[in-house]
Amino acid sequence: MKNLFSTSFNRKTWIMSIASVAVFAAAIGWILHESTKKTVSINLDGEQKMVQTHASTIGDILKDLEITVHAEDYLYPEADAKVKDHVQVVLKSAKQVQIIQNQEKRHVWSTANTVGDLVQQENLQISSYDQIHPSKETAIKNGMKLEIHKAFPVRLNVAGKSQQAWSTSMTVADFLGKQKIKVNNLDRTEPALHEQLKPGAMVNVIRVEKAKDVVEEPVHYAVITKKDDRLPQGTQKVMAQGQNGLVSKQYDIVRENGKEVSRRLVSQKMIRNKTNKIVAVGTKKLFAQVSRGNNSESGGREFYVNSTAYTANCSGCSGFTSTGINLKSNPNSKIIAVDPRVIPMGSKVYVEGYGYAVAADKGGAIKGNKIDVFFPTTSQAYKWGARKIKIKILN
Repeated sequence: MKNLFSTSFNRKTWIMSIASVAVFAAAIGWILHESTKKTVSINLDGEQKMVQTHASTIGDILKDLEITVHAEDYLYPEADAKVKDHVQVVLKSAKQVQIIQNQEKRHVWSTANTVGDLVQQENLQISSYDQIHPSKETAIKNGMKLEIHKAFPVRLNVAGKSQQAWSTSMTVADFLGKQKIKVNNLDRTEPALHEQLKPGAMVNVIRVEKAKDVVEEPVHYAVITKKDDRLPQGTQKVMAQGQNGLVSKQYDIVRENGKEVSRRLVSQKMIRNKTNKIVAVGTKKLFAQVSRGNNSESGGREFYVNSTAYTANCSGCSGFTSTGINLKSNPNSKIIAVDPRVIPMGSKVYVEGYGYAVAADKGGAIKGNKIDVFFPTTSQAYKWGARKIKIKILN
């Protein structure tokens, strides 16, 4: 019985010893296994993760973590790179972006952080005048749409002042809005606001303004002539001085770019009526033909005078006699200039070699027994010359 108990105890002890050795060996093996792992830092789309692994390559690590890497993704180090202790792995997943430019669409995969990075990455030529939406600072998201509107040159003329501009707009209204140019209600544009812009177009903004203008304008008087048989023929006398009237007129005017383009009369009011000028025109004949044998001829005073001749066109001559006779209008008149102290003005006379005439003129050089005889032409005056003649006063 004692031997049986002893044998059974020894067997149990042996089994427990073996088990202890196995556990110890397993523990040692686990410790050794864990202690031989490499520590790896993985940055996955900005999230940091620490792993310990026996994987031999970077690709094996990601496979163990069930992380799929696409060709468009950014991975550093590369998938076939050997794992080193404390290595830093960066994986950035590519995002799909739709680029719309000049109404053309294409899809790209990108690991860019922002729109600006994507523009640089894709070598998109964007000028400062081009329009890009969303902005360059916007973070890239999967499925994002990136719209690029290329600017084109436009000539802009505002109120006559021209300048070069760039536009990404489709209509004139949109273009002017982006240029911060206000179009007032009366203004007009060429082309019209709703029309589409084309490269190289000229956009005119015409500033239109309406205003009222009140002006006072003269109403010119008329000259009315009336025959007067009390005045010598060829003479005129102003019976009433003329005066212009005055009318106030109101106009509606339209100016374009500061220049008046239309004026419309809307009302007028008479401020002062005009007064016509009245001129009496003489029709009275200053002398009559005196026939030979007339009683007045036989009773007149005779004496000798020194005579010269003149015309209406002589130097310093006005063409009018001192009594108002227009010698240019009456070239056939028989007129002599006299000294009124010797021969009274208006006297009918008979001049030797000249005929019947009227003393209807005077002059500063005609003094005493001297007369100046009127002729219609210079040649006749020269022919008369200076001579001493007999004169007879008929009345």
